[in-house]
Amino acid sequence: MLIVRPLNESIAMLVPILVLLFTGNGEKWRLIASGATVAAILAFSYLIWRTTKYRITDDQVELHTGLLTRKQLAVPRDRIRTVDLTSKPGHRIFGLSAVRIGTGQQDVPGTDGLTLDAVTSQEAERLRLLLLQKTVAPKPVSPDEPHAEPVVAESEVISQLDLKWLKFAPLSLSGLVAIGAVFGVLSNYADDLGLHPVQDLWEWLFEHPSFTLIGAAAVALIVVGLVLSIPLYILQFWNYRLTREPDGTLRVQRGLLTTRSVSVEEQRLRGVDIQEPLLVRAGKGAKLAAVTTGLGSKGESNLLLPPAPLSVAHQVSQDVLKVHDDPTLRKLRKHPFAALRRSVIRHVVPWVVIAVGLAIWAPAWAWPIPVAIIPFAALVGWDNYRSLGNALDDRYLVTRNNSLVRSTVALQRTGIIGWRIRRSFFQRRSGLMTIGATTAAGAGVYHVTDVGESDGLALADEAVPDLLRPFLLREGE
Repeated sequence: MLIVRPLNESIAMLVPILVLLFTGNGEKWRLIASGATVAAILAFSYLIWRTTKYRITDDQVELHTGLLTRKQLAVPRDRIRTVDLTSKPGHRIFGLSAVRIGTGQQDVPGTDGLTLDAVTSQEAERLRLLLLQKTVAPKPVSPDEPHAEPVVAESEVISQLDLKWLKFAPLSLSGLVAIGAVFGVLSNYADDLGLHPVQDLWEWLFEHPSFTLIGAAAVALIVVGLVLSIPLYILQFWNYRLTREPDGTLRVQRGLLTTRSVSVEEQRLRGVDIQEPLLVRAGKGAKLAAVTTGLGSKGESNLLLPPAPLSVAHQVSQDVLKVHDDPTLRKLRKHPFAALRRSVIRHVVPWVVIAVGLAIWAPAWAWPIPVAIIPFAALVGWDNYRSLGNALDDRYLVTRNNSLVRSTVALQRTGIIGWRIRRSFFQRRSGLMTIGATTAAGAGVYHVTDVGESDGLALADEAVPDLLRPFLLREGE
C-alpha cells in the first residue's frame, strides 16, 4: 500500500514535480509543498494499511478502517449484486487487485457497497467465487464412501475481442473525449508553471480573427481525435472476454494497463440494452449493456460488449438471454403520425427561437448559423421518429427510442413492477402518451415514447395482466 496508493492516486502530482526539478522554472516553495504532499500521502497510506481489516462471515462482509475516526461498513451477503476486480498499473506491479462489492443502483466507486483494496490477485479471485456463491457447501465425504474425483466445469466463452472491431473506435468519438482530458491536465500543469496558454490563445484569436485558422484547427482536432480513439479503445477493451461461469454468473474481463473483471449473477439479469450511437450506427455497429437488478445504467459495470458489429451484438444478446430468437430483432410496431409531427417540432422550434433572438439582439452575421442548423434538426427529428417502436412476445417487452444514441431494450415481463404514464399538454392534444415500465433493474424505468393512447394502455395491460386493468375504462363505461 505504501507504493501502490501513491502510484495510483498521485501520479498526476509527480509529473509537475519532475518538471520543476529538471527545468528549474518553479519557485522553491512549490517544490517543497509538492514534496510535503507526497510525504503526507505516504504517511496516509501507511495509516490505512495499519488500520484496515475485513472479515467475511456467513451473513455479511465487514470492513473496518480509520485511526482517529473509526468506520465500520457491513454489507449483507444476500444483497451482493456484483463483484468487480480492478487492477491498476500500481496493483499489477505487485500482483494485487481491488475488490469492489456492489449492492445497489449507484454504480460509482465509494458510494455503493465497499472496496477491499490491494489484496493479492489469487485472494481476489477466491473472494469473487466466495461472495457470489449462493449454494451451501457440499458435506465432507465419509472415509468409508468411495472417493470420486471432482469434476471441474469450464467457462463458456460467449464473446471475445476481434481486432476487426477497431474500425468502430473512431466512430465512438472517444478520441475527442481523450483530447479534452489531456488538454485539461496539461492546462493545470501550465498554470502551475506560470503559463496561461488558453488565455493567450483566446486573446490572440480576438485580436487576429481568422476563419481559416479556426477551420484548420477544427480539422486537426478531429484528425487527432480519430487517431487517439484507436489506442484508447485498445486500452479499454484489450483482452475483452465475456464468459458464462460454472457458478451461474456472467463475467466480463477487459483492459490493457488497468485490467477489470466484473461478475454479475444471471438470475438477476432482467434483459439487455442494444445501444447504437449515431456514428457507430452509421457504421452498422452497436454495443451491448445488461439490464440487471440492483445495477444502474450509469458507469461501465453493466457493459457486456464494446462497440462491435450490430450482428455480433444481436448474437451476444441471444446467447446471454438463452433464447433462440433475439427479441430485439422482432418487427416493431410503428407509432402514429402524430409522433412524427411532435418529434420534428420539438427538434426544430428551439433553433427557430434562437435564430429569431439572434436576429433581434445579435450582430447580423449570427442568425444565419441557427438557420443553417434547422434542416439538420428536422432530419434528427425524423430519425428520432423512425427509431420509435415497440413489440411484445411471451417473455419480453421490447422498446426502442432516441436518435443520437438509439436504444433497443428487451425487458423481461416478469421484471416489470409497475407503470408510469405521462401525458403532457401537447401529447393530450395529439392523442399520445408515454408509457414507462418500472423495474428494479438498470435505469429503473424504460419508456415507450409517444405511443397512441389506446395502443399504449393495451400494451401495458397485455404485458403485465391484472396490474393496470383495474384502472382502465372500457368503451361504454
